[in-house]
Amino acid sequence: MDTEDLDPKYVAQIISGPPFVTIPGVHNVRDLGSYRTAIPGQVTRPGYMFRSGEISSITDEGESQRYAIMAFSTSMQLITAEMLKYSTPIPSISGVNIVHAPIFKMKDYSPQMMARRFELYASGKIQAFMQLYSEILDAAGPAFGTIFRHVRDKPKENFLFHCTAGKDRTGILAAILLLVRPVFLANVDDETIAKDYALTRIGREPMRKAIMERLQKEPVFINNPDAALNMLSSRHETMLEFLKMFREQYGGAEAYVKRYCELSNDDIATIRRHITSPYPPDPS
Repeated sequence: MDTEDLDPKYVAQIISGPPFVTIPGVHNVRDLGSYRTAIPGQVTRPGYMFRSGEISSITDEGESQRYAIMAFSTSMQLITAEMLKYSTPIPSISGVNIVHAPIFKMKDYSPQMMARRFELYASGKIQAFMQLYSEILDAAGPAFGTIFRHVRDKPKENFLFHCTAGKDRTGILAAILLLVRPVFLANVDDETIAKDYALTRIGREPMRKAIMERLQKEPVFINNPDAALNMLSSRHETMLEFLKMFREQYGGAEAYVKRYCELSNDDIATIRRHITSPYPPDPS
């Protein structure tokens, strides 16, 4: 079941290898590279795009180790007000440019709005997630645009983007970066994108207790731990339904980034070149 504890040995085995990346103090870190695309001989570029949960608890060892592991130069945060809500410190990491790219404005974190979102998440129903994900898409244009422009302008500066759990906002952005379109971005198929989304179920397991303790401070979850677990779910079928909704309501990735992120056809072509590479990689 999606709400039950996972075997710690199984979790340790999975997160110790690709696409997971180990950075002490940061959970659910994954490399979005090496996914096969629909273009023969092309994969998503390894070591360039990374996704994770919040990085505020990165340890000294993690700061040192991230240079050896991936040497990310930029961390794109998809949260601000939520970090303040939970008194989450904003880290300062030597050599890393922290870019704040909030999806929702402060007013969207009113007690009324937060209670409504929590209640929808708590239901665990796919259609509730679709409503919430649609709200993210409607608000995310400027934040996502910041990240797409980084890809367009800085192909040699790898980056990590994250929210709190590295699931919803992060998962939607990862899907758009990987989404299959004949002339757009990475041309990764829906099944692969859904599997990547579902890996968060394993990636956030080591932080399960801490996240549950945080969520159970919210009124809607105090006497309902199952509802909190529903909020944390990252089911394969949820992402498949999202991709269907995304195409039907937003016209897919190309139409979305043109309208909401204000990118041009030339921007899209450049971004696609920067996030794919030959397979096997050219040794030069």
